[in-house]
Amino acid sequence: MNVITTLKEKQREKQINYERSVLRDLSINLLKERVKQFFGSFRVSSGMVMNKGIEEACYDVALESYLLGAKFSKFGYYGESIEEVQERCLLEEKHLIDTLYNFLLYWGGEEEGTLSESLYYMCEQYVHVWWRDGYEKGERRHKLRLH
Repeated sequence: MNVITTLKEKQREKQINYERSVLRDLSINLLKERVKQFFGSFRVSSGMVMNKGIEEACYDVALESYLLGAKFSKFGYYGESIEEVQERCLLEEKHLIDTLYNFLLYWGGEEEGTLSESLYYMCEQYVHVWWRDGYEKGERRHKLRLH
């Protein structure tokens, strides 16, 4: 008797394997360093970076953004410019930015009102840097045929 698998199960299994292989290139030290680099000097987050919940939220968003860039890197490999590829995943990237921003605002308290615009731009840059790293690693993997 044969086991019947569906196309969705195979696609999901292939996606998980790809994500695992891409994440092997990422170091935990780089994650920690970037969180401190982007949010360590910010007034609201300076006292909160030591809070493990906020740090983990930043890590989660970084990993999701990194994987998003790696996933969409196949379009760059096939000839699209990085700007065109970024347009393709604009909604997903915006969702990650808003998620991190709202999380930091929630844990920052009400004193954040005057600095919320700069916090949003920091979140935007943080997500974009991780997306770009994932994109470059994914494109390199496609060139080396490791996908």
